[in-house]
Amino acid sequence: MTLRVLFLLMVCNWLPLAASAGGLPTPEKGPVLRIQGSNTIGAALGPALVEGLLRQQGLLKVHREVPDAANELRIVGESAQGRRVEVALSAHGSSTGFSALQSGNADLAASSRAIKDRELSDLQFLGDLKSADAEQVIAIDGLAIILHPQNPLNQLDTLQLARIFSGEVKTWEELGGSGGTIHLYARDDQSGTYDTFKDLVLNGHGKTLGSSAKRFESSEQLSDAVSLDPQGIGFIGLPYVRSAKAVAIADGQSQAMLPLNNLIATEDYPLSRRLFFYLPPNGKNPWAKALVAFAQSSQGQAIVAANGFIAQTVQAMTVTPHVLMPEGYQGLSRHAQRLTVNFRFEEGSASLDNKARQDLSRVLDYIKQHDKTDRQVTLVGFGDAKSDPARADLLSKLRAMAVRRELVKNGVVLREVRGFGAEMPVAANSADEGRIKNRRVEVWVY
Repeated sequence: MTLRVLFLLMVCNWLPLAASAGGLPTPEKGPVLRIQGSNTIGAALGPALVEGLLRQQGLLKVHREVPDAANELRIVGESAQGRRVEVALSAHGSSTGFSALQSGNADLAASSRAIKDRELSDLQFLGDLKSADAEQVIAIDGLAIILHPQNPLNQLDTLQLARIFSGEVKTWEELGGSGGTIHLYARDDQSGTYDTFKDLVLNGHGKTLGSSAKRFESSEQLSDAVSLDPQGIGFIGLPYVRSAKAVAIADGQSQAMLPLNNLIATEDYPLSRRLFFYLPPNGKNPWAKALVAFAQSSQGQAIVAANGFIAQTVQAMTVTPHVLMPEGYQGLSRHAQRLTVNFRFEEGSASLDNKARQDLSRVLDYIKQHDKTDRQVTLVGFGDAKSDPARADLLSKLRAMAVRRELVKNGVVLREVRGFGAEMPVAANSADEGRIKNRRVEVWVY
């Protein structure tokens, strides 16, 4: 049976409608929605978002049922007519979500990393999963590097991390600490958390994970194991630090940063990452579309925050000036506040990426709600280092101008557009991921 036939059969299951819940149809049998993928999302955030959607749809007695299989559950509600409405959720790692889409066993993929080119190609029959409607950033997370609470180390850089987790650095004494042999803790190969760590830390320094690392499918179990091991070090999504100790991280010439909410919201923290729902454009499941819309709503983003992740709700934050900032940036920080969002761009392009397009409407809402439309907004562009500093300055300002055009279309009169070139990097320029993070536009309001 071809993948296209599987897909058509999946769609046809929705044709005989037996009942509806809050306006959404329910099939004759089976779950109304099947979600597979990331354990980071599926452990708590995904179920909470599904519960929120079911209650929004007017369903009663919303609860969770845990089958025998680990990291799987059903979220169940009851319609006013007494009909059972069920959502099935499996959380065995991001890659399993894309495999399930391909086999027709999922309606929605949850992923703690962006879709890979190979997966994108394999799923072409479902439509373009990189399109703005398909690729939905639902939250921001930070990978925390965790130690035993009594470990005296407070700061590491990404090169040190790569050498530690590859097994090149074997003892805490080599890092200026004490405790003997380093014990490594890592997520399993199916995990988007592991993929993110591999991309941001290991691959960037030409390293691979050491064979001595203990591997975990469960985020909670990994964190608890590190917190009980004085020689342990691990990486984990932000909500799962639990009783362990998180350390500050530097990348290249960036300042060392703790995984603090504001630094993760702007994606300045070196190990920040995006959490995704992937909604097949050719999919016909209305519950999948409804869950994506709910996750992006203010109610959904409140659930994101309540579950320990970083919501994409735009807020203003005060930035304390310091001597490492350019003089003009120090002046800006004394008189204005920075919004908790950075605009970033598609790789090799001046076009806003999918998250930036979503953020644009949130920033516009903030500007209008706070009466900042008339010369109360300044855009500040940054870029990656070039051989010609003047070119870096120009490109940083051009990116800011790209955001300006979108704001002007919506009635915003800006106060100023500035470019600071390659100054104040938030990531190393030695890898594509770092250069992309450094190409950013900040929004400041007076």
